[in-house]
Amino acid sequence: MSQKLVPEAKNGLSKFKTEVASEMGVPFTDYNGNLTSKQCGSVGGEMVKRMVEQYERGI
Repeated sequence: MSQKLVPEAKNGLSKFKTEVASEMGVPFTDYNGNLTSKQCGSVGGEMVKRMVEQYERGI
């Protein structure tokens, strides 16, 4: 079983996911079963890209 390193980050990541999806035109809601895996993967990929860029700027 995996353990969350920073449980408090859940709400922030959820908000970040919603913001990224909105900017990409992907209609994220509480239920996302109607979205394709391509749409969900695109949002996740963009999130990772932005987090890496932000981390690299901080170095």
